Amino acid sequence: MAQRHHDLTDPGGHGPTDPAVRAAAPAGVPTGNTVAGNTVAAGAVAGEALAGYLRGQATDFLRALRLHRETGGGVAAGGAEDSVDAARALRRSARRISAGLHTFRPLLDADWSERIRPELAWVSGTLALEHACGARLERLLLALHRLSGAAAAPVPARVGVPTQAGPAVPAASPAPAAPAPASGRGNLTVGAAKAGALLDRQLTLARTRAHSTALQALGSSRFHAVADQVAVLASEVPLTPAASTTDLRPLAAAAQERLADAVAALPLVTAGSPYNAEALVHGLSPDPAPHPQDTPWHQVRLLLRLHRYACEVLDGGPGTPVDVRLLAAGQALDRHRDAAEAASAAAQAARTPRIAPATAYALGVLHADQRHEVEAARYAFQRSWPKRNQ
Repeated sequence: MAQRHHDLTDPGGHGPTDPAVRAAAPAGVPTGNTVAGNTVAAGAVAGEALAGYLRGQATDFLRALRLHRETGGGVAAGGAEDSVDAARALRRSARRISAGLHTFRPLLDADWSERIRPELAWVSGTLALEHACGARLERLLLALHRLSGAAAAPVPARVGVPTQAGPAVPAASPAPAAPAPASGRGNLTVGAAKAGALLDRQLTLARTRAHSTALQALGSSRFHAVADQVAVLASEVPLTPAASTTDLRPLAAAAQERLADAVAALPLVTAGSPYNAEALVHGLSPDPAPHPQDTPWHQVRLLLRLHRYACEVLDGGPGTPVDVRLLAAGQALDRHRDAAEAASAAAQAARTPRIAPATAYALGVLHADQRHEVEAARYAFQRSWPKRNQ
């Protein structure tokens, strides 16, 4: 793959402008970049800023790809940590490029943008799966110890084992093995211990499959084609002829408005209550996804990220300071996503045929605990989100 690239030397969102500020400005013409709690000088931000941002993210993608290849995907001794960082940087850059193409698509060549954007989403999603499985297992095992009143024993790190020789493999961040009896599981009830072992088996298998999927993806012609397009993007951004004189701020403001509308549709009054009875209506449903309230919250999280990346384009790149309340809102949505997915994993494990009643009970308690974490994250978001007239 190195021969395919001649220059490999050199990749969460926050809330809308305060409504009072928006109301004082003419419709569709922000007074400055006040999105994500930031303020930059008023005046047009031309399409060249978008081109510079995309070139920078493409360069970061290629740099991370080179580092990932040099560390052998974590296979080489001492290369695991660098490989994790490189995989994370690949995902980060892929997300930012894809978000820029989405938010500012009227300024870009439409055919090219629509071809590469889903491919970048595929790269980011594929590389994230292994890490997600490891983090989910760690979360659930720690919750089992907490719910059992047992001290959480140190859990040995587990790195991905390559299934075949090939290009760099994204090694997820250290994922925990189930605690050994001598180091903590002896303090758990039998049901909790068996529940932990079942979760360990299922999520480790899922992580192994995700590892193999990522291995195959990074060696595929599909990924080579994406990397080739990103390499071209690092030097040439296909802007439309009018892009150089077009103001980016109205497009960024549109992303902000989509976020504001999605937040307005959330049941924030319910989320502000200590007990959300509606969230339990489908608690015993056989449907593997019985929580319809989750979907709009996940959508807000994605819109928040798009909004943040639009701010980065206007402000010159990542690292722009963000209002602490809006940063807290983004973190609450991350917690919401993690808890919802962990609850789903516990429910899936509880559907395993012929498990002991004590095991099923422990998994049910674990599921309820994670759904409680979902509600806590919603409440935290409701508390941190800027209010009208605040």
